[in-house]
Order: sequence, then C-alpha cells, then structure tokens
Amino acid sequence: MERYKEEFIEFMVDSQVLQFGEFTLKSGRKSPFFMNAGAYVTGAQLERLGEYYARAIHENFGDDFDVLFGPAYKGIPLSVAAAIAYSRLYGKEIRYCSNRKEVKDHGDVGILLGSRLNDGDRVIIIEDVTTSGKSIEETYPILMSQARVEVKGLIVSLNRMEKGLSGKLGALAEIKEKYGIEAGSIVTMAEVTEHLYNRPYKGKIYIDDGIKAALDAYYEQYGA
Repeated sequence: MERYKEEFIEFMVDSQVLQFGEFTLKSGRKSPFFMNAGAYVTGAQLERLGEYYARAIHENFGDDFDVLFGPAYKGIPLSVAAAIAYSRLYGKEIRYCSNRKEVKDHGDVGILLGSRLNDGDRVIIIEDVTTSGKSIEETYPILMSQARVEVKGLIVSLNRMEKGLSGKLGALAEIKEKYGIEAGSIVTMAEVTEHLYNRPYKGKIYIDDGIKAALDAYYEQYGA
C-alpha cells in the first residue's frame, strides 16, 4: 500500500472521522464502522484533507476536468478544500460548485453556489463516502438540470466496498453501469482493515479480533 494511503488512514483516526462500534447508516444498514467527514473542523485538517483529495483526483482523472461539484452539505467544504489544494499542487485553476438544499430567489439566485455550470463543463463530483450510491441519484439530476455538462467521475475519501441499491454490484460499480461515471477513492475499506488490524497505532488497536469479526459478518451480508 502506498505510504500516503497509510497516512490518510491514520489521519482519519486522529481526526476521529473514522470510528468503530455499532452505527445505523443513512441506508438503514447496521455497520461496525462509521466515517463522518463532518469531524474535519480545523484549518489544518481541511488543508490536509484537500491535499489527499487532490492527489487522488489527479491519479484517477488527471487534469481533464473544469469543475469540482460538492453536493450539499458536506460536499461544500470538500470541494473548496480540494480546489485550493489542486491549484497549489498541480498548477491548474479549477472551479468549485455546490448546490443549495433550497432554491434562493433573491440576490445570487438559483440552486447553485460557487461557480455557475456551463454547457460543455467537465465535472468531477466529490463526496465523503458512498455506501449504496443513493446520493448520486439526487446529485446527477441537479447537474443535468443546470447545463449540458459531462460528468467525468466521482471521487470519495473512503470506498466502503458495499453493494449498491440493486443489491448486485458494488455501489461504485453500479454508479458506473447506470451513469457511465468512473469512480475512485483515496482508500478502500480493505486497505483500512489491512493497515489497522491488530496493529497498534499510538498505543491503541482500532481493529481487534472482535471488530474484525464484525466487519467480516457485515461484508458477508453487504460486501460487493
């Protein structure tokens, strides 16, 4: 595994973004782990996070895009942090764009904030995590309703490696099949498990035999 991936896993743990226990997800699934990008709250954390995203975006998609679209609400700071980091690391100015939950009818009107979308724009969607792929069903129509854009890809920080809404393919594979969107991640849950299982980090074991057994049972049911 590349060292930057190991660093990112440790960064998620240090930031209390990645936790282990018993959690009920938005999809209704009962999970032994939870990833919450809302726990990145400091300037230093957001700076590092943007750099990890920028590197993953560049490795997966190169420079072949114009706009980073971060779905409201968690995607808003992600798109901003990654756009800043991408400019600094790779010398390319990209625009950020996000949606509002409610359409604004005065001043800066519309459903979008940040950059407008133009016909022909090449867009990468940036999210924290995709469990079942349900969020793309909300995001994709918003993009298509604003302009004739080309969605080049989806980038998430953690690929949970679970079945999508159909229950047949993995969520990211299902997104590709349905929308033609390539998807990538900074790390996968398999890489997280490989790095943390029975390996102390700062004096603590985060994935012990009990958590590993719960993960195995979870993936037996929901794994792609």
